[in-house]
Amino acid sequence: MEPEISINMAMNKTKKEWLRIEANIKIAYEAVLVNQVRAILTALGIIFGVASVISMLAIGNGAKKEVLEQMKLIGVNNIVVKAKKIEKVYGEQDKEETQSEKDKKSKDKLSAGLNINEANAIKKFIPTVKYVSVESGIETTVIHNGKDIKGKLVGVNNDFFNVYSLDVEKGRIPAEYNYIHASQVCVIGYKIKSRLFPTETALGKEVKCNNTWYKVIGILSYRGQSSGIGADMGLQNFDKSVFIPISSLLKRHNDRSLVTNRLLQDWDEDLDPNRNQIETIVVQVDDSKHLRASAELIDRMLKRKHSGAEDYTISIPELLLKQEQKTKSIFNMVLGAIASISLIVGGIGIMNIMLASVVERTKEIGIRRSIGATKKDVVSQFIIEAAIISLIGGLIGIVLGISLAFAISIITDIPTIVSWFSVLLSFFVSAAVGVIFGFMPAKKAAKEDIVVALRHE
Repeated sequence: MEPEISINMAMNKTKKEWLRIEANIKIAYEAVLVNQVRAILTALGIIFGVASVISMLAIGNGAKKEVLEQMKLIGVNNIVVKAKKIEKVYGEQDKEETQSEKDKKSKDKLSAGLNINEANAIKKFIPTVKYVSVESGIETTVIHNGKDIKGKLVGVNNDFFNVYSLDVEKGRIPAEYNYIHASQVCVIGYKIKSRLFPTETALGKEVKCNNTWYKVIGILSYRGQSSGIGADMGLQNFDKSVFIPISSLLKRHNDRSLVTNRLLQDWDEDLDPNRNQIETIVVQVDDSKHLRASAELIDRMLKRKHSGAEDYTISIPELLLKQEQKTKSIFNMVLGAIASISLIVGGIGIMNIMLASVVERTKEIGIRRSIGATKKDVVSQFIIEAAIISLIGGLIGIVLGISLAFAISIITDIPTIVSWFSVLLSFFVSAAVGVIFGFMPAKKAAKEDIVVALRHE
């Protein structure tokens, strides 16, 4: 019988403990309801702290995704060589020129600008190179069957599609013979297809660009608009572009490298110095560890071919993106730290108001103690009360933080991503803040002398 009695006693004790905890929760909840204004004011710090943490983490996640998207659009292990238009040289100047200025102008005159032969030489002579893409484009209006859309006509080679990992949704990319014979064929972007061919197949149809007709042989999958570093690198909107063989663009539209009679006659006059046959060369190396060394080799090669003229720039987008990602990460850490301080300030606010509440409710504490409440009960009541205020504040803060993140995205065009991790983290942190900062007032309340507390007015 003794084991059974022990079990029953333990069960009764557990039941009493649960009833005591339930009673403490009920008393704490009623205390919050009675003093709603005070509870809301107490929770304000938690509300804004949680909202700040969620919105700042959302901005950080959005920035991280944006950098990754830019990395995807630009491609990995790439070196970008861009033609740089030389500003007003060639013409006679009224002012006296220094020797260095004269030397520079001489170099600029000798440079033929970026051209396809240089791109072929880079691929042939640098062993770390995997692909070399060339591109040059002009603004155009794409027309088909009475419909039109503003876009860009871009001359490219086959490596272009490999460098940017462009997928063809339907059809194919130009074949080698299309480049050799400067064929009038094209691959169109997703938005070009959607605008000009909404209900019919585009393959086999023709589109008109700058008075020249091109047969559609391929349609690119949707890619999305480039921004940030991608836009700075001159990365066009793939979805609103028409891609043709580079040979076709140079033959039918614009080849600045051609030496004309007028150029020979007016060599010393104020001509447009932009003689670049192509706008961009994108070199993809086989490994990221070869990026810097390959860029230096390309720079040396082009300097010799351009007679030292500064009519091109070389950049490594991946390194720029990583630097941007690092900068944004540091910035987001600072914002997160500032937002976290709001939570601490909110916790201090809870502690201060709860301490004031202890003084205000001294007589209530004395009455509870006199009718059987233990010090543990009083501690539990005040901690639970602080936790309830923190949790309510946390829930309101979560709703406000998510709303704020969406508002920031809509108003400022800054991408934001609210993660479950940030929501759960904010919720548990708000609860922890209530318990931690509610402990001191709870201990103070429990230490009140019963007789003194009952005499308190």
